[in-house]
Amino acid sequence: NPQWVINAAAYTDVEKAEIERDKALIINRDSPKAIAEALLESGGKFIYISTDYVFDGAKKSPYLINDETNPINFYGQSKLDGEKEVMSILANSNQIIVVRTSWLISPSRNNFLLKILKLHNSQKEINVISDQIGCLTSTESLSKFCSLLIKYSNIHISIPNLLHWCDSGIVSWFDIAYQIGRIGKNLELIKYPAEVKPILTSQYNSLAKRPLFSVLDCQESEKLLKIQRSDWIYSIEEILKTISLLRK
Repeated sequence: NPQWVINAAAYTDVEKAEIERDKALIINRDSPKAIAEALLESGGKFIYISTDYVFDGAKKSPYLINDETNPINFYGQSKLDGEKEVMSILANSNQIIVVRTSWLISPSRNNFLLKILKLHNSQKEINVISDQIGCLTSTESLSKFCSLLIKYSNIHISIPNLLHWCDSGIVSWFDIAYQIGRIGKNLELIKYPAEVKPILTSQYNSLAKRPLFSVLDCQESEKLLKIQRSDWIYSIEEILKTISLLRK
């Protein structure tokens, strides 16, 4: 009988999801549904982590919570299906909070920052997409946000069923890769940063379509919890500092 369950597990390989659709659905839709059904009986509350990829990227301003969803790849569709399942089971009993986030980075596991850090140390040039625009999010920032949601909910402050959370700053993958090289060099994690060259999505061979603009509007979350979002460059610095300490 847990008081809270945070569903942080997900099938997040956007490319493979186009092929391994059944696996993506089991992890992103069916498993959260099973958890929600169990919590409906036990009375526990549920945080389901979702994604900016539930949107199609056609909008030119940050996506609001109630904006129309329209995923353009199967990963996004499977996460949206998960949202719908857990909402249909737990929304009426106020046991669910869906948190959409974007572009997660951390000092461990498989993520963009670690891939780019490795490339800076092994390549002279890196081609990085510059026309996909979104928001970076550190896993530390996201975990603190979830912790605050639980804290506030436990003292009977009303929390909406759906919220957005990411770090501040509107960026491209190219911007992030460049800053990883710059900051990594300053921290002596990279001896000679690679030259980061911008390319367009149309120049990148990919199975899955990705939204060109998937910035999430987090103003409601900031007002609700009375907190400010971390700047995206600060998040990169903190993660690279952690990696530097781990390597010493």
